[in-house]
Amino acid sequence: MTHRNIKIGITVVVLGLAFSGLLWSTLREGTEYYKHVDEVMTSPSEWEGKRLQLHGFVVANSILVKQDTLEYRFKVQNNGSTVNATYKGVVPDTFKDRPGEEAEVVLKGQLTSEGFHVEPNGVMAKCPSKYEAAKKVS
Repeated sequence: MTHRNIKIGITVVVLGLAFSGLLWSTLREGTEYYKHVDEVMTSPSEWEGKRLQLHGFVVANSILVKQDTLEYRFKVQNNGSTVNATYKGVVPDTFKDRPGEEAEVVLKGQLTSEGFHVEPNGVMAKCPSKYEAAKKVS
């Protein structure tokens, strides 16, 4: 082996390790699971502490706001499973208690032993069906 081949080999190994380290650190922090409430609540201990996007429906009349704050407590359910959620911040306009209609939401955060802790700007409320375009009948 020549001196030149050794340099090329070492360079390839160093670049490969650097790229692998960068990829690992990026994916480790940015990975989050997209799950429905019933999927997570079948075995909550398995999901505690992991970054999640949790999809479900806000239980009617469950939204409580601490007076003069932006602290919210509410319940989210899907297919009979329910989880308590907490959030501090501004919520979207479509995040409301609607009589007879549950607001569909996706929450970003982590499951803890006390419930789902939503991270800042982690409430995404889907538009209610009344805003969907009417289907054309042919």
